[in-house]
Amino acid sequence: MNTYTEESTSHFVTVQEGGVELNIHYNDVGQGERVVVMLHGSGPGATGWANFNRNIDPLVDAGFRVLLVNCPGWGKSDSIVSTQSRSELNARVLKAVIDQLDIPTISILGNSMGGHTAVAFALDNPGNIDKLVLMGGGTGGVSPFVSMPTEGIKLLNGMYREPTLENLNRMMQVFVYDPSDLTEDLMKARLDNVLARRDHLENFVKSLEANLKQFPDQGPRLGEIKAETLIVWGRNDRFVPVDTGYRLNAGILNSQLHVFNKCGHWCQWEHADKFNRLVLDFLTH
Repeated sequence: MNTYTEESTSHFVTVQEGGVELNIHYNDVGQGERVVVMLHGSGPGATGWANFNRNIDPLVDAGFRVLLVNCPGWGKSDSIVSTQSRSELNARVLKAVIDQLDIPTISILGNSMGGHTAVAFALDNPGNIDKLVLMGGGTGGVSPFVSMPTEGIKLLNGMYREPTLENLNRMMQVFVYDPSDLTEDLMKARLDNVLARRDHLENFVKSLEANLKQFPDQGPRLGEIKAETLIVWGRNDRFVPVDTGYRLNAGILNSQLHVFNKCGHWCQWEHADKFNRLVLDFLTH
């Protein structure tokens, strides 16, 4: 039985970004030679541990080392205003983190913003990538089928501007397919995460004001990605519509797409057991 906790696996590393020192927080679990980096989404209060705590055990038990990296502006990592591409900023920070940890090759499991970051990292650092898992994100662009920004993204941005329990509940009702699984304790913990770092909230809003396109469309460059890629989506995703997953699947030639029905924007949480089996099979074969 695994006995590790968020606190016992907590570490910091200092990196340089644009001439500024950033303290980046990460959790380090397992001892395997193959490393999987889990990258969270952009929701207020998101962290690697909060996003992926249902997905760590199977990988660690299979012999992987798992790093849950908190991007600048989330969790215990330092805050920052992003005036250009957040995807590329996060990718540069991730490269600096693995360089400092002397890790030459990683697989990345990225959710939403984490998927955008994974694509940016793979494009800039193809020699450092083993495999990619993209969930509910990976590139920008406009859906031809759904009004943009989507209702979920509108609620997310509203939560950053007015971080109340009411707005959190409104966002989370859209975030997952079946909100009855969202416990009062989970919601309270998420709100506590949000309110603990108001500088993150303020800088996210400042970033949008400086550059509304924080996650630019990498569609024209997807063919450059040679790493084997698993794309996972919720058919009922109201944050990033499922047609984005089809676009990724078409652009990344060495990819496969799995769509969960009755699933919103949080595949790894809503269908954790099936998701874990799917990802573990992909990473080990």
